[in-house]
Amino acid sequence: MSQLSSQLSTRPTLVTGAAGFIGAALCERLLQRGDRVIGIDNLNDYYDPALKQARLARIEALVAPMPGAWSFQRLALEDDEALLKLFAAEKPRVVVNLAAQAGVRYSLENPAAYIQSNLVGFGHILEGCRHHGVENLVYASSSSVYGGNRNLPFQEQQAVNHPVSLYAASKKANELMAHTYSHLYGLPATGLRFFTVYGPWGRPDMAPMLFARAILAGEPIKVFNHGKMQRDFTYIDDIVEGVLRCCDKPATSNRDFDPMQPDPATAAAPHRLFNIGNSQPTELLRFIEVMEQALGREAIKDFQPMQPGDVVATAANTEALEAWVGFKPSTSIEEGIQRFADWYQHFYQP
Repeated sequence: MSQLSSQLSTRPTLVTGAAGFIGAALCERLLQRGDRVIGIDNLNDYYDPALKQARLARIEALVAPMPGAWSFQRLALEDDEALLKLFAAEKPRVVVNLAAQAGVRYSLENPAAYIQSNLVGFGHILEGCRHHGVENLVYASSSSVYGGNRNLPFQEQQAVNHPVSLYAASKKANELMAHTYSHLYGLPATGLRFFTVYGPWGRPDMAPMLFARAILAGEPIKVFNHGKMQRDFTYIDDIVEGVLRCCDKPATSNRDFDPMQPDPATAAAPHRLFNIGNSQPTELLRFIEVMEQALGREAIKDFQPMQPGDVVATAANTEALEAWVGFKPSTSIEEGIQRFADWYQHFYQP
């Protein structure tokens, strides 16, 4: 782990979902380079809160030599009064909104959670940014917005009018909401469409954690659509690097925006959308094979039909992101899964 910078920036970066997988990793990077960071998270029990607490403990250990670099509040985006008080008190320069009710399949079981967190909560974030001088909003969208589109690789210029889950619909709604605030109030906002993020400290409801636990326990793993699926697995460090660079380069309006042929990825307002993925889609069975090699165990495969709300394949075209911030994710699945497997066995099987 790199050393903390000896100087703190005068205005903080606010990270929502700071105890989450991507949020905690981003907070670490921001702190290491000398940003003052305000983290918020509701620490809900969608998955084991102990993992969230462990991520926060890791951050606390990192900032121990530098008082004042980090503060954390347990706060839900739906609590507009508390959230707006935080904005007023801290006056963040940059806001990174990673808090959301995650998971495609869970949206079939508990749609209300997605409406409250992803729609109502995001509306409160936009209001906080509008009223408190935020210079740059970076927010998490998702590859799921491409929905039923089968025209791979996905490009930001493609229409995203056919979501196949409420989660996906909520993320498209976030993009529309952010664009509206950019248009009305000049708020620079960048939406990042994440593609299947994995790595150490990942979410227990996602395939890498589910597979590792089952393989090491000698239990079957569920292989949906009989393994005939592809995902653009993107390593956590690559995701964080892309987010960090967008934090440092606020969205600007597209001076060449043509309202007669509008580009969905840019606008006359300071709002931009980018894919952030590895651009190397991997067959699910190949992913499992690499996981088996990294863990030194063979998986017992339970082949299942396609799940409602799921898509067959994802693949990211990231040329726009590379042109904007000069970065392209590149961690191979072999390298990333080995790092994940090493962490998993250390964390869960000490």
